[in-house]
Amino acid sequence: MPIHLEIVTAEKTALSEDVDQINVPTKDGQIGVLPRHCALITILATGELDIIKDGERTGFAVSGGFMEVLPTRVMILADTIERADEIDEARAERARRMAEERIQQQKDPHKVAELRGDLYRALTRLKVAQSRRIRRKM
Repeated sequence: MPIHLEIVTAEKTALSEDVDQINVPTKDGQIGVLPRHCALITILATGELDIIKDGERTGFAVSGGFMEVLPTRVMILADTIERADEIDEARAERARRMAEERIQQQKDPHKVAELRGDLYRALTRLKVAQSRRIRRKM
């Protein structure tokens, strides 16, 4: 028995389908959601979101938002989300380098914290894209 997953952003519906399992980064850590999961509302963190359907894993880079879990459906309202095969690795690498350079130059600790968030988002995008490439080679 699958669970229905809907992922939406302000711009689009990124996904709407039945899946077997969802692994989600939350502010309290990574959690797994299976069909008949107890009701839950949580805040999403920046990280790797995995969906498993028919034994196939699909990775996404997610950055913030909320998730509502009910026994038969999950609704994710994401600030941003990118499927692994949509990520431009070269662009993500440029963003990583730029964030690292800006962190080195910045003196304001509040701005440094914001720039570290930018760096973590770029690193997450790279990790998701690279894990897809590695799985494809196997």
